[in-house]
Amino acid sequence: MASSSKDNSSKFYSAFSLAAALGAAAVAKKGLNSTWRAATGKNPPANPADPDVSLAEAVMWAALSGTLIGVARMLAARRAAHYYARSTGHLPPQLQKDGQDASQAPAPQS
Repeated sequence: MASSSKDNSSKFYSAFSLAAALGAAAVAKKGLNSTWRAATGKNPPANPADPDVSLAEAVMWAALSGTLIGVARMLAARRAAHYYARSTGHLPPQLQKDGQDASQAPAPQS
């Protein structure tokens, strides 16, 4: 029975985290598009691989959009994990063993 509860909890967190990340990515993209228009006076490239888009513009768009959308998704996933932990009293099952405990890290080799 406990296993079923853990599975449901895991599925809930996965769905909640995915929804939060997708929402954050959509909001970030909308904000990025508006900022791009304000900064450059033109629409962002629809397809940066298009040869009609300058290489500098394509690289700048790819770097900015990839970074900002990635950061927005990560922040949303962290908020979802925080909300989950506050609601349940423990981390989501996917995050309970992430190997990030510094006290258990191997000593650096010189």
